[in-house]
Amino acid sequence: MTFSESESLDPKAALAAYGKSFNWARRFLGHKMGSDAAVLYRFCRVLDDMADGDIIDGPKRLEYIREDLLAKRPANDPLLSGFQYFIEARQLPITVIIALIDGLLGDQKVVQIKDETELLRYCYRVAGTVGVLMCSILNCDDGKAKDYAIDLGIAMQLTNIARDVLEDAQMGRRYLPESWVGDITPKRIVEISKSPELESSKLICSGTQKLLELADKYYESGLVGCSYLPIRAHISISTAAVVYKKIGIKIVDKKFAWYEGRTFTKKSEKIKCSIQAFIFVHRRLLQVKPHNQKLHDTLRGFPYVR
Repeated sequence: MTFSESESLDPKAALAAYGKSFNWARRFLGHKMGSDAAVLYRFCRVLDDMADGDIIDGPKRLEYIREDLLAKRPANDPLLSGFQYFIEARQLPITVIIALIDGLLGDQKVVQIKDETELLRYCYRVAGTVGVLMCSILNCDDGKAKDYAIDLGIAMQLTNIARDVLEDAQMGRRYLPESWVGDITPKRIVEISKSPELESSKLICSGTQKLLELADKYYESGLVGCSYLPIRAHISISTAAVVYKKIGIKIVDKKFAWYEGRTFTKKSEKIKCSIQAFIFVHRRLLQVKPHNQKLHDTLRGFPYVR
């Protein structure tokens, strides 16, 4: 069996190589939670590599992993086999892992999202699920926290999509809803990127703006929910969120120029975001306002969505 680089690396090395924002935030978790977060990240990262075709027979392996999880039987795939002890030890909800895999399997065909509902449901599957899983890692047993964890995952995924419009199009994927940008194909997006002065390019810029405006609503909720976490986890997760939010701010500053490729945060910016996240911690002293259930109107039926 051929392994991808992410599958060959140990958890902390995988996080350092592929999840720079999360690796920065992991510093605040302490050894135990930081190590557990790295294990979860590596597992999710390898699943993502399977979906993206970076691993030979990746999609088939995803299906086998899903079948073994659904049947609650010993794993045949080495990735799941090595992770099953962790699932049991941290009591990770199997239904949520399956929902994550379902989202990744959906990326195997040409992706052309139809509307905002489909977009948010996709974001739940591939990122809101990770928020729920992280609650178990971060010793957060309060059921209410999962509402906010889902929102933070969705916000980060919306930021990812805004950052990766061109890169996703090159992989045959358009996550910008047709209801926002029309029925532009991924191939056409790649062509348009070479002529940013076109009206269709400006339409994609507008769609990117809508992504980030939608993300802001979910960031606002997700950051409030960090108050349910232990103090070190609160600092870490809010740091990761603020660093991710900074990516969106930089995209806004460059006027949504999606055709220029990925936007990154510098180390100096991560430091400033960390300071800002520390300031947010005072919210622990305030009563957490009730979750805005309207944010989940399109997600009914998914695990842990109330």
